[in-house]
Amino acid sequence: MTSDLGDLRSPPSAPPVPLAARAIDVVREYGDTGNRVRALDGLSLDLPARRFTAIMGASGSGKSTLLHCLAGLDQPTSGRILLGDTDLGRLDDAALTAARRDRVGFVFQDGNLLPHLTAGENIDLGASLARRRPERGWRAELVERLGISDRLRHLPAQLSGGQRQRVAVARALLGRPDLIVADEPTGALDSESGSSLLALLRACVDEYGQTVVMVTHDPVAAAVTDEVVLLRDGRAAGSLSSPTRGRVLEHVAALAAGAGVPA
Repeated sequence: MTSDLGDLRSPPSAPPVPLAARAIDVVREYGDTGNRVRALDGLSLDLPARRFTAIMGASGSGKSTLLHCLAGLDQPTSGRILLGDTDLGRLDDAALTAARRDRVGFVFQDGNLLPHLTAGENIDLGASLARRRPERGWRAELVERLGISDRLRHLPAQLSGGQRQRVAVARALLGRPDLIVADEPTGALDSESGSSLLALLRACVDEYGQTVVMVTHDPVAAAVTDEVVLLRDGRAAGSLSSPTRGRVLEHVAALAAGAGVPA
């Protein structure tokens, strides 16, 4: 007698999406007793690997503080930050420095390049500090893809804003980090350079399998990402998958008005 159980079984569930980073009940306070400012107020957030996530909210909502905590540049007053399975709060200073250097790539608004180093030296900075040689093939691919092969001997002052940001992206990607954090990376760029940089960050995810989390005020920039996370007063106030410029504007307007975030 044959069994029909095979027809009744549930389909196999999809494997869980790995997380590049997590914030768990994170509180971050600044200031002296009696004059404390709570930048993050019990915030929890999961950042799936190989995704492009935007963090948005009004000034003072905790966006940059969250980014700095995720990157190990700042430590929560309470709560936990996980980079993969690593609890950053449990690391000593040397291990935390190594985690920032080897597992996190940084792209800031001004590029944050060292002015006395050439573009090539800035790209290699993390490897130099770790006393290891960059992977030559990967480095060559990056500088060619980013269009800066002929700028490697130039100092940052000799580069345009867009070129400086391309150098910063190459530096961020060189060590194949677990997480790339970008704080208003298009804020100082013209529209053409900004669009080019966003396309590069998008390619980091789609072609190189990186994880990018970006703080931005720009709905056009947010529309390039996979998901927008909205913050208000240091707390998560909603999220938006597959964002478009119009939907981002609608959600940000509702957030600013203190209304519920649209579904």
